[in-house]
Amino acid sequence: MTGFNRRQKLFLILSGFFLTNVLLAEFVGVKIFALEPTLGISPFNWNLFGHQGSLNFTAGVMLWPIVFVMTDIINEYYGKRGVRFLSWLAVVLILYAFLFAYLAIALVPADWWVGVMKDQGVPDQQAAFAAIFGQATWTIWGSVVAFLLSQLIDITIFQRIRQRTGERWLGLRATVSTLVSQFIDSFVVLYIAFVIGPQKWALSLWLAIGSVNYVYKGVVAILMIPVLYLIHMAIDRYLGHAEAEAMKRDALQES
Repeated sequence: MTGFNRRQKLFLILSGFFLTNVLLAEFVGVKIFALEPTLGISPFNWNLFGHQGSLNFTAGVMLWPIVFVMTDIINEYYGKRGVRFLSWLAVVLILYAFLFAYLAIALVPADWWVGVMKDQGVPDQQAAFAAIFGQATWTIWGSVVAFLLSQLIDITIFQRIRQRTGERWLGLRATVSTLVSQFIDSFVVLYIAFVIGPQKWALSLWLAIGSVNYVYKGVVAILMIPVLYLIHMAIDRYLGHAEAEAMKRDALQES
């Protein structure tokens, strides 16, 4: 990577990790998993807004907390402009990825390929491929709108707290901005995808599932605070103290 200084190399690394996690979260999010059996514990049988059951989440919840940690790290060193650029780029790449996923689904499958996995419990691989990669249009748009809206809110809150606290309280501004933005993300995506979408969820179901997802994301966001500080320390060491402080000052002034 000759010709790149450390600021540029760091931005490429953080950007690549950020965008990879966003795209992975979009595609693996089609899977719904049960939390308690995954952890090997008995179901909690939660009862919320008149709905009862085990704790079910999309597999994307593994990755979204990482995305929001990366958002705060990039915001810290490159300011609002850097994160906004990556957020809009992520939206474009999400739509680009789903466009080609739909094109791949439309390709006529080879006859032998359709049943090649039947011995492994997949009698129709074309149907499985379409079900996994061909997410509903309402789900895609709900996810994109929720992601972009929550990102812009996260960026703004993070910088406003930073303007008042200076270099102190990294964990505070990262956690508060994430908790607020995750609240928006948790409810907006479900509302667009399932309330106004074709499934027409009852508002009580929307509130119940949105609340459970938000609590989970909030707990994970708090647990990620030590990781945030470790990444922050690693970046400062990589850049050198003087360069790191200069970048953070520039990011704050730009904001």
